[in-house]
Amino acid sequence: MTQDRPERAAAEPTPDDIAPLLAPADGVPEVITTPDQFARAADALAGGSGPIAVDTERASGYRYSQRAYLIQLRRNGAGSFLIDPIDHPDALTPVIDALTGPQWVLHAADQDLPCLTELGFVCSDLFDTELAGRLLNLPKVNLAAMTAHFLHLGLAKGHGAADWSHRPLPADWLNYAALDVEVLVELRDAIDAQLQEVGRSEWAAQEFAHILTRPPAPPRTDRWRRTSNIHTLRTTRQLAIVKELWEAREQIAARRDVAPGRVLPDSAIITAANAAPTSEAELTRLPVFGGPRQRRQARVWLAAIAQAQALPESALPPRKAAGTGPPPINRWDQRRPDAARRVHLVRPAVKEVALAHDLPTENLLAPDVVRELCWEGVDPQIDLVDDWLARHAARPWQRELTDEPITAALREAAHD
Repeated sequence: MTQDRPERAAAEPTPDDIAPLLAPADGVPEVITTPDQFARAADALAGGSGPIAVDTERASGYRYSQRAYLIQLRRNGAGSFLIDPIDHPDALTPVIDALTGPQWVLHAADQDLPCLTELGFVCSDLFDTELAGRLLNLPKVNLAAMTAHFLHLGLAKGHGAADWSHRPLPADWLNYAALDVEVLVELRDAIDAQLQEVGRSEWAAQEFAHILTRPPAPPRTDRWRRTSNIHTLRTTRQLAIVKELWEAREQIAARRDVAPGRVLPDSAIITAANAAPTSEAELTRLPVFGGPRQRRQARVWLAAIAQAQALPESALPPRKAAGTGPPPINRWDQRRPDAARRVHLVRPAVKEVALAHDLPTENLLAPDVVRELCWEGVDPQIDLVDDWLARHAARPWQRELTDEPITAALREAAHD
């Protein structure tokens, strides 16, 4: 199937076109917290019709876990529900059963599915409005922007980054939470109509199915290397101090269910790595460590620093983490010239296809897949590019658009 470049969905609405949506039409539903309330909500949801709008609120930046502290649901014929799962997570079974089967409408499903899966919810049919917006190459794909674009409604926003573990939840937070599912099904319908109009419904279906069937990402290695401003350190001994402090902080954060940055900020870890204090007095003279909370943990931090200082040179972490994939492309010319030739021809070919179909390049084919293909190489005379892409989780629609251009680029690179 070859597609022409689609026309834009519609002109972006002006501010005068947007009607503010300040509160749910039926008012903010009460937060339900008990098994009996869960069962009644499940009966109502089961009696509704069509897809179910789903959203969650977490406490990122406040808690170590990514658990859901509020679940928002809405279905035509059933209404909206705000579910607090904290006290009785084992009583959610009726709600889980009611949601098993119908299509879920989520915005940025990757953010919500893990915490729902943790509670036992199972999604078998997904519509992700954010991902659909990317397939339509919309300039902005946040929920407020897409609601304005398709429905000409302005969502009241402002509490997404709040501490949703707080109890009781303030009224304006609950209003915000209820609005996130108030028109989500209507938004889905408008987006779906646009996908059908430009012939991309099947693309979207393949993408949604991929989200539900792909395996979980492997845990990141050397996460301590993501400490802010770690690049300013000069020695591997300093890196060892960062690693030990980071791991000590991680243990405390997990035990207390507190975001690591609230246990000890990254800036304090870097300061300690530079200063390398050897006594509590030296440690507590440093910024942050002199506060009452950090003084109580002084022995923990000092022990971590001492452990790093005691490591033999052979046990110090390397300056750079061991690579798990191809090196940066700017090094390919010296390390693997054949791969450099491939990437300099394949990447522009993929970008050209994306431009021709009015798609973000990263949604046409994941950049990591393109890099790995070019680094490994595919002999177009022997192997089929389509087979290679399939083994690397490219969806059929992506392979159909990119197989021939990539094959041609690889052949040209082989003959240079």
